[in-house]
Amino acid sequence: MSAVPSPPTLRARLETFECHFTWNLNSQRKRLFLLLDILEDIGAEDGNLWLGHIYNLQAHVHFLLASEEQTPGSTMSDALRCFGQAGEAFRQVRNPVVDDGPWLLVNYGNLAWLHYHREEWSESLAYLGKAEALLREYPSPIQGQPHQVVLAEKAWTLMNFGQDGRRSAVELFRKAIEMEPACPVEWTTSHALALAMSSPPDDLSPEQEADILETLRRAVEGDPDNLYIAVVYLGRRAMTDSRGITEGARELTEEVLKRSQTSYSGIRPLLRVYREHVSLDEAIEVAKKALERHPTKRHLKNGLAYLYKSKIFSEWDSPLIEDLRRIAIVLYEEVCSLYPHFLKGRITLAILYTQSRNPDIMKCDKIFRDLLKIDLEPAQRQMLYNKYAKFLHFSLQDRRRSIDYHMKAAEILHSSRFRRESIHILTQIKNSRMNRMCEEIEDFLAQLPL
Repeated sequence: MSAVPSPPTLRARLETFECHFTWNLNSQRKRLFLLLDILEDIGAEDGNLWLGHIYNLQAHVHFLLASEEQTPGSTMSDALRCFGQAGEAFRQVRNPVVDDGPWLLVNYGNLAWLHYHREEWSESLAYLGKAEALLREYPSPIQGQPHQVVLAEKAWTLMNFGQDGRRSAVELFRKAIEMEPACPVEWTTSHALALAMSSPPDDLSPEQEADILETLRRAVEGDPDNLYIAVVYLGRRAMTDSRGITEGARELTEEVLKRSQTSYSGIRPLLRVYREHVSLDEAIEVAKKALERHPTKRHLKNGLAYLYKSKIFSEWDSPLIEDLRRIAIVLYEEVCSLYPHFLKGRITLAILYTQSRNPDIMKCDKIFRDLLKIDLEPAQRQMLYNKYAKFLHFSLQDRRRSIDYHMKAAEILHSSRFRRESIHILTQIKNSRMNRMCEEIEDFLAQLPL
């Protein structure tokens, strides 16, 4: 082993490698906790072909959280453990005979960076040497471009970082597939998913939507065992042509329910197809069947809770509304305990507490006050302020504080229905001229950037 270079020299060499530490994945702390939940729900059953990527991303999230002060639950040791699991997963999935291959490039780069941050210079250099040796043995087919395996892993990773990430993933998958025409089937499937997820039908022309559907259809044909892509294709077709959707959903249900229930099994998009294109009652029955077969799967409880909430909000005059609300409250209480960072779930639970025949205003108020103490992203704070403003108005009859929180929501320059709604409510109050704050609201709206 050559002498260990100085930390600045070592860092300069590390920065030439594409991996999670160089992809600018830093995210708000609350989002990182939610991402850990998402990755855990994907699960390791059925030989998931993305398992190495899942562990790599889990490890990086643990590293980001452990790097922050006063962040319980994540340590550098958690990151090191997950990076080790990623390496084992890649070896098992890709080639159990050969220990090393290009699929380990990102993993070795990650380990080199982690040991660097732990000031373990020799270990960092050792993993950096392994990564450099792999690049010499498996060079990129296009000089100056990352290896196609690296591009595919970066693409899969970015799919977990919102619409901007998904749009970038589409291009990265396209490049990787062009560089390796005989690529793994999961690359083409995930490319189709990223394309569909980043391209809402309302933003597309009929010709563009037809292209999306054709891409999804080819992905289904090329990956016939992947029920997730089959359900996504069915749901996308239903947006423009409802023929055969009910029969298709019921056929896929039989197959989906036979599988291990991870969030990649197809159950989540399947419930959406039922809810939006078949029947909310049938969606609830499918979710109940899945949960009966897999009672420990928290994402199934979350899915069922959401369906009950949807039924409650769409059938206010149902004679069974109180029974439905009791069921939903029990489910959401459990879901919130299983997902402690699930903001929307806790807000929904608070709202359900206020809408029963015997409303529990104190429980609802406590949930909101606890949430107001949490450090949230601007979009999350905006939603919380809007919901709390309505609670103050309708449940506590506190008009003054309700107006204050609608102003707080409107002040956050994030375009959303919550901001538009708060501005609309403030405008109505101003125009009524019946509130002592009318002039203050008028001045506020006049200075508000739109």
